[in-house]
Amino acid sequence: MNCMLSMTIRSLLLILLLSSTALSQKEDLYKSIHKRDAASWRVAMEIWELAEPGYQETRSAALLSGMLEEAGFKIQKPVAQIPTAFTATAGSGKPVIGILGEYDALPGLAQQATPQRDPRPGNGYGHGCGHHLFGVASASAAIAIAEQIREGQITGTVRFYGCPAEEGGSAKVFMVQAGLFEDCDVVLHWHPGSTNSAGDRSTLARIAVKFRFHGTSAHAAGAPEQGRSALDAIALTNHAAELLREHTPDKTRIHHVITYGGDAPNVVPNFAEVYYYIRHPSSDVVGELYPRLERCAQGAALATETRLEIHHQGGIKEILPNNVLSQVSLANLKQLNDLEYSRADIRFATRLGESLPRPQPLDSIKQVLSFSGGTGMGSTDVGDVSWVVPTAGFSTACWVPGTPGHSWQAVACGAQPIARKGMNLAARVIAANAWDLYTQPERVAAAREELQQKLTGRAYQSLMLPGQEPPLDYRDAPR
Repeated sequence: MNCMLSMTIRSLLLILLLSSTALSQKEDLYKSIHKRDAASWRVAMEIWELAEPGYQETRSAALLSGMLEEAGFKIQKPVAQIPTAFTATAGSGKPVIGILGEYDALPGLAQQATPQRDPRPGNGYGHGCGHHLFGVASASAAIAIAEQIREGQITGTVRFYGCPAEEGGSAKVFMVQAGLFEDCDVVLHWHPGSTNSAGDRSTLARIAVKFRFHGTSAHAAGAPEQGRSALDAIALTNHAAELLREHTPDKTRIHHVITYGGDAPNVVPNFAEVYYYIRHPSSDVVGELYPRLERCAQGAALATETRLEIHHQGGIKEILPNNVLSQVSLANLKQLNDLEYSRADIRFATRLGESLPRPQPLDSIKQVLSFSGGTGMGSTDVGDVSWVVPTAGFSTACWVPGTPGHSWQAVACGAQPIARKGMNLAARVIAANAWDLYTQPERVAAAREELQQKLTGRAYQSLMLPGQEPPLDYRDAPR
């Protein structure tokens, strides 16, 4: 009996020793991230001020790749025929853990770092989705992991993926098709938000397309019979798409903007362009719906005697959630969440909250939400990555609670100390997730097994057209 008790005590002591060692090594990760916090924030603010459009993030990509190269990473750029895409690799051997980073901004959201609407001068773009934080936090986490690999504390490879044009440009799909994820064992990512959350939630698949109509100019009053209006073709396309909505499956989303409709009302427009998204939780359904949307445009061209030109902007899959990896993220996010507002933060948040449609309690930043199943109503090209390698992400509260993404309020929050705190938390969670996977290979194996089970009976098939190239000009004004 005494022998058995002695063995039990020794086993408990061994477990405590291993746990203590693990916590100590994780603390080294966090110290590394905290040590770089000021430098990381400077890079994030530079990217925030640059606010570069998708596929045009030349300086933003250079800032991130330079940050990683200085830390000893091997840089490969450009990749996948995309000038602003790159990879940064450190370490060697298995497992290979990928960490995603983004850095593109959104049009129409230029904003000063103020709690009231105050557009910044410049190109009109703003980081309304927090990608200036996304890329930097991921890079900081990758650097902390690389330090541990060099010191011999963990074994394997860490690779940062510099991913441009997430907002509609679908860059990760082309990176998947270029084979950049073929040797990856798992991929980790995160996203700024107004809450802290993790879980195995999916997203909407999406196809994006631009319909360009070419007609005949004429004097709208003096000789209207000689004109063939490209704008009329858009009006008919949009009307047909509205009627189509009635006959689509639940949770279908169809939305558009007219990017060009003419210059003067007394001239029949000989050119016009409309930009469409069509979305659904299932990429199979999106694939079936898109031809119906295209027929709306074809019918409009026929009716208006104009010529239709179709510019495919790319398609992205829904995320295949990975519960094994999501549980790792959830545990670390709960353990590490130390977000707290200062008095200055509270003043800013209170003033900004006056403009929010659904403001939330400020102390909600202390909570961590857990999602189990379901579908978020956004889209991301992370989806395609998740079909070829186990992938999981989470969110941290970088914006005032209740702040919607893709808003001027999100841009304003992104330059505040609250965003810096959320970015630092995200970097620590990403690093902790990676450390757990390096040191617990059984979790990597379980994550890969889960993906294979979800792929049973179906294979990854991109929503891109065969041979489609990255739409590097998708943010350019129509010509």
